[in-house]
Amino acid sequence: MSKTKVLNLKDKISGNEADLSLSNLSEVPVRELALFPKATVVDLSCNNIISLPPEFCSLTHLVKLDLSKNQLTCLPDDLGNLVNLQHLDLYNNKLTILPVSFSQLRGLKWLDLKDNPLEPSLAKAAGDCLDERQCKQCASKVLQHMRAIQEESDRAREKRLLKEKELERKKEAKQKEREAREREARKREKAEEKERRRKEYNAQMAALAVQEQHKKKSEEKKKKNGQAADKKVDVKAAPKPRRSLIGLILKLLLLLTVGLAGVAAACQLTDLQKEDFCTPINAAVDDCLSWAKVQEGVVRQLVHNLSSAAKDLLESTQTSKN
Repeated sequence: MSKTKVLNLKDKISGNEADLSLSNLSEVPVRELALFPKATVVDLSCNNIISLPPEFCSLTHLVKLDLSKNQLTCLPDDLGNLVNLQHLDLYNNKLTILPVSFSQLRGLKWLDLKDNPLEPSLAKAAGDCLDERQCKQCASKVLQHMRAIQEESDRAREKRLLKEKELERKKEAKQKEREAREREARKREKAEEKERRRKEYNAQMAALAVQEQHKKKSEEKKKKNGQAADKKVDVKAAPKPRRSLIGLILKLLLLLTVGLAGVAAACQLTDLQKEDFCTPINAAVDDCLSWAKVQEGVVRQLVHNLSSAAKDLLESTQTSKN
């Protein structure tokens, strides 16, 4: 408002009352009313006010308020801030509901809601306001009704908050479960990777052990073969002197035998048999020949006996078979 209007508003204030009725107002001069905190009684009836601004709820000094015969379709949500309000006239407006905060007007003792298109439950609570007693009852019953709505609203809000908390808790639980699964999966992958590396390491160690064992066996085999070869060399090398000696002796005996045979033949077949040194030789040769003839007879008799024994054995075997 301009300064002129402020002065006019000052002119409309008398004591603790501010009479703004029949002023053709479409808006409430909240800022100007706030300048006069002593004006606890405000009459805004018979104007064209459609709504009250949120700032109106800051006029906490108001005790009596007349808003009858306006075009109000709703009241501000924070109307309950007018904690000192005791008398409220809302006659002949277009209200259907009241804000939930209306239940906070604990000092309200008088209320008129006639000629408003109230919703059925609120209209039933308000009843008629044809005299002082009914208007006081209207204030009391509407406050009870609004307190019930407030409690229901609180329960609904609490239920909604609990539901939101439960959803949040479930969401957090799912998140924790998902994180736990991911941690478990990472842990399992690490364990599998560790087990795979361990198996690879064990396989490498086993392969090295097998190679080492094969190498050791090969070395032992080579060592044994080398020792056996050394032994064979030793064994074969040792008899060489003996074999050479035996050969020499055999050769000497052969030469001696050939020599003796030559001497015996010379003494038997040449003119040397008349010599004295041939006499014993010829006698020895004759004795050998006689001994050989005797041995020839013995051998023949032995052969004859063996042949007879074999024949008898054969006949005996055939007889037993038959």
